[in-house]
Amino acid sequence: MSTSPFIHSGSVAAYTIPTDAPEGDGTLQWDSTTLITVTLGCGDVEGFGYTYTHASAAPLARDLIDKAVGGANPFDTNAIFAHMRQEQRNYGREGIAATALSAIDIALWDLKAKLMSVPLVSLLGQMRPSAPVYGSGGFTTYDDLQMRNQLQAWVHNDIPRVKIRIGANPDDDIRRVAMAREAIGMHAELFVDASGAYSRKQALALAHRFASEYNVTWFEEPISSEDLSGLRVLRDEVPVGMEIAAGEYGFTQSYLQRILDAECVDVLQADATRCGGVTGFMEVAAMADAHPLPLSAHGAPSLHVHLASAARSLRHIEYFHDHVRIEQMLFDGFTEPEKGALQPDQSRSGLGLIFKQQDAEQYRVNI
Repeated sequence: MSTSPFIHSGSVAAYTIPTDAPEGDGTLQWDSTTLITVTLGCGDVEGFGYTYTHASAAPLARDLIDKAVGGANPFDTNAIFAHMRQEQRNYGREGIAATALSAIDIALWDLKAKLMSVPLVSLLGQMRPSAPVYGSGGFTTYDDLQMRNQLQAWVHNDIPRVKIRIGANPDDDIRRVAMAREAIGMHAELFVDASGAYSRKQALALAHRFASEYNVTWFEEPISSEDLSGLRVLRDEVPVGMEIAAGEYGFTQSYLQRILDAECVDVLQADATRCGGVTGFMEVAAMADAHPLPLSAHGAPSLHVHLASAARSLRHIEYFHDHVRIEQMLFDGFTEPEKGALQPDQSRSGLGLIFKQQDAEQYRVNI
C-alpha cells in the first residue's frame, strides 16, 4: 500500500518493434511500430501507461511529467489533465504532443485504480461484462495467401467480423474484397478501410459494388477525414446497410466534436492512445452517447477493453494485428477474445498489465 499521497517519480521509454511482415494501407507502408511507455510512482505503487507513436513523443512526455505531474495528487486526474494541456500551448495539442499526454493520462488512471485496489473498468463504472472485437489486418502489402490465412484464423477463433485495408491499388481492390469474402464465408461481417486514399466519386462507386456484390457493411475513411463535407455526402449516398466510420486520428475532443456536428459518420472512432488517454476517451464516449452515435475503439486492445466495457455507447474494439502482437509479447496480463469479445480481468487492479521490461529491452530506442 502506498505511504505517500503524491506522485514522486515518473519514467518514460521508447521501443521500436519490427513487424512480422511488411505492412501497409491505402496511403502508407511501414515495417515497425514504436511503443512509448510511461511509469508513475506513488509510494510503493506504480501506474503504467502507453501509446503507439513516434519515438520523439518520449521527451515530450518527460517534459510534461516534470512540469505538470510530479508532486501532484494522483486522484486529481482532471486537474493534472488540464495542467498538461496548458503546458502544451506553445507547441500544440495534436499529433505527437497528444500521444505523449495520452500515455501519461493512462498511467495516471492505472495508478489511481491500483491505489484503490480495483480494476480500471470498476473505477470508471462498468457498463457491460465484455466488449465485441473485430479482427483488423489484411494489409495492402500482404499477398493473397497471407491475407486469406489471417482472415480465416480470426473467423475460426470465433471473431465474427474482420477488416482489410484497401486503396493502395484501387484497380485491384474489387478482387481483394472478393477474395476476402470468399475466405471468411457469408456469415462473418466484412469491413474495409481505405485510410483516406480515394476521391469522393471513386469511393462512392466502389461502395456500391462492395455492398451489393460482397456485403461489405463498414467503410472506414473512404476519403480523407479532413474532408468532413465529403464524408457527409458519402454517408448519405452509400447503400443502406453500409456504415461510414472515421475519427481514429482525432487528437482532441474539439475535432471529434466537429465530426459529430457535421453528421458525417455512422460510427465515431476514437483512440485513447491519441485523444487524451482515459480522460479524453471517456469524454468522447459521453459526446457520442449524447449525440447519440455508436463508438468504436481503435487499436490498443489491452487498454480499450476497460474503457469500452465502461462506455455507454459502444459498437466494438479494433483487434489490430500489430498491436495485438506487441501486447501479446510484452504485456503480462494480455488476454485474448472469447466468442468474439474481450473481457476485462477483474482479478487485477488497474489495467491488469505488467510490462515485460527484460523482453522489451532489445527494442529500446535511446531518446
